[in-house]
Amino acid sequence: MASLKAETGDEDFEEIVLLFIEEVSEITDRLRENINLCSLEEDLHCLKGSAINLGFAEFSDLCSIGESMSAKGKGTAVDMAEILASFDRSKQAFLAGLQKGIAA
Repeated sequence: MASLKAETGDEDFEEIVLLFIEEVSEITDRLRENINLCSLEEDLHCLKGSAINLGFAEFSDLCSIGESMSAKGKGTAVDMAEILASFDRSKQAFLAGLQKGIAA
């Protein structure tokens, strides 16, 4: 996260991060509603990449595992509840930290 902030500068950092969160939330919301096994591997790959950029290590790891399982035809065995719960926890902690940083 520090490298992203250094690359973008303080002024653009918040906007970029909120855009990342919005894009990831769109995918996770779609997965909450209906898991499409045909696009699951691609969705998890995209989430994994965004998670790395945001510093969501656990979420990224879970997405990576799910992506690998999906690639092997085991998409129905992917624990989406665990992945989505990890995202929710990561997002909440991240936004709280971001708010504290903005307020400081």
